[in-house]
Amino acid sequence: MLLGLLLFGFVSPVWAVDRAELDDRVRMLTGKFEALQAQPDKRVPADVLRKAKGIILLDTTKAGFMFAFQGGNGVAMVKDKWGNWSPVAFLNRNEGSFGFQAGGEQNFYVILLMNTNATRVLLKPAMDFGAEAQGTAGDTSAGAEGKIVSPFQSVLVYDEHNGFYGGVAFKNGALAPNENDNRVYYGQYVSMRDILFDKKLEATPAATNLAEKIKTWSRK
Repeated sequence: MLLGLLLFGFVSPVWAVDRAELDDRVRMLTGKFEALQAQPDKRVPADVLRKAKGIILLDTTKAGFMFAFQGGNGVAMVKDKWGNWSPVAFLNRNEGSFGFQAGGEQNFYVILLMNTNATRVLLKPAMDFGAEAQGTAGDTSAGAEGKIVSPFQSVLVYDEHNGFYGGVAFKNGALAPNENDNRVYYGQYVSMRDILFDKKLEATPAATNLAEKIKTWSRK
């Protein structure tokens, strides 16, 4: 069993996907975002969401015994100076770790990039948010709405279990652009810059719907 997990963790097969499956993934992430926002003690506060310059929605699964594999899929979007959200760019997460551990866990994260410099991490071949994501100050018993977010924080992370999550374990290049999914979704090779910053592509209906949901929760 351990050998199988090792092979699963280090040899990543390329699973064939089509455009419809990727649309379903965007809709699934949109639904999870809506479910998180419907919980007053866990949601991203409207004023924080409104100030964000970029957003990542990430769904992950961790499983294993002794050796743990953590993988997942997500999408990223960037907001321009007029407040419009870009089309979606697909991301994946693959990370393994050794140590005594057993069982499985599934998590959904909303990662907010709070300034222009933070959004540039999306152009890297491997993304590391370990140093930038910090905790908050304030009354933790008040839930996410009652916490004070420092204006100097460049990355904020919320999860479906605890609301605001002070510190994030996406380190060592575990999060990366999914070039294959982006190519399938847009029917051509496109870079993260093409999708997120250079306005070379039109947003799909699924991405437009996600952008509208984000705008709606930014006003509530």
